[in-house]
Amino acid sequence: MSEHIHYDKTFEGIVYSDKETKNREFDSCTFINCDFSNGQFTSSTFTRCTFTGCNLTSTKLVDCKLDKITFKDCKLLGVNFSEANDLLFSVNFEGCILDYCSFNRKKIRNTPFRNCSIKEVDFTDSDLTNCVFDNSDLSRSVFDRTNLRHADFRTAENFSIDPEKNNIQKAKFSFNGLEGLLHKYNIIIS
Repeated sequence: MSEHIHYDKTFEGIVYSDKETKNREFDSCTFINCDFSNGQFTSSTFTRCTFTGCNLTSTKLVDCKLDKITFKDCKLLGVNFSEANDLLFSVNFEGCILDYCSFNRKKIRNTPFRNCSIKEVDFTDSDLTNCVFDNSDLSRSVFDRTNLRHADFRTAENFSIDPEKNNIQKAKFSFNGLEGLLHKYNIIIS
């Protein structure tokens, strides 16, 4: 990855953990089974890229642009997406482990989270308008002053959302999800 601009390339089995990558551009690239754990991407741009089966645990994304990025079956433990550049920020997640991540103050409208583990994730002050949490586990994730307008939680589980502290207008919940909305009242729903 010594070049500065990469277009339509496939990177497979790359082990680049504990290393820093600066000022690189990746457009329409595919990353398969790569290990970037504990690494750092600084001021790099990713456009229309796909990460499949990659380990990005504790990877730093300092001022990185993530535009139309797909993460599939990736491990993203502890990634602070709040450090990424807000311009054109667009990601989607399928079958990923996002435990302990932060999306604090991030505008991530229309983001799908499908079949993901999203435990203890910080969504404080985030805009999650139209996000879909499909078959995802949100245990101990924090929603505080979060915009959840039109978000879909119908198949999500283990979430706890205070309707008085978050905007849940037109959000979708299943009957089974009512407990996650009424948790603070310590009532029993049967």
